[in-house]
Amino acid sequence: MKKYIQFIKTKSAIFVTGMVLGSLLILGIRFVTYKPLEAIHYHANFAVFINGQMEQFKGMQYYEETEASACTLEPVVSPSQRAHMHDNVNNVVHVEDNLVSWGSFIQNLHMGIGDDYIKTADGYFPNTDQAKLTFILNGKKVDTVVGLIIGDKDKLLISYGNTTNDYLLKQYSTIPATAEKYDTSQDPAGCSGSKVQKYNRYNHLF
Repeated sequence: MKKYIQFIKTKSAIFVTGMVLGSLLILGIRFVTYKPLEAIHYHANFAVFINGQMEQFKGMQYYEETEASACTLEPVVSPSQRAHMHDNVNNVVHVEDNLVSWGSFIQNLHMGIGDDYIKTADGYFPNTDQAKLTFILNGKKVDTVVGLIIGDKDKLLISYGNTTNDYLLKQYSTIPATAEKYDTSQDPAGCSGSKVQKYNRYNHLF
């Protein structure tokens, strides 16, 4: 009987040891082979002119919070998280999700826009015989930007008024080309890449 009990204990010990070693092996493989997903974060430049006046976007309602507490490891879910401005820089779009359209970004600024109208805090501006809405994207006129996906380093002019091509190009030339600089600099509203990757690597184990 003692030999039988000892045999059972030995078998149990071997089984438990095997389970532990097997689990550690699987966790080790998952840890080593983990490939972190790259966070989406790129930038574009833009400007809005209404009857020759550039929108300055004065007011905190146009900008996302940049405090450290705003940095989370949760997925981007709200419209304003997906595309926004911050730090009171009124010509740089921060894009932090896939397939964000210019129309969605404009709505995040508490504005309305269509192919033939724009609505701002100052009023509603539809196309008329005297004035119309014009879009210049990356140096070329386009009929609409509402459904167009914001591209990395895009430059967009939205202009409403009775303007000539030369004046539109003059407005377009006032838009700074700073998106590339923002692409390569540390974003004060972003999480540390190493912190996110470390968190996700350990989270991936289970």
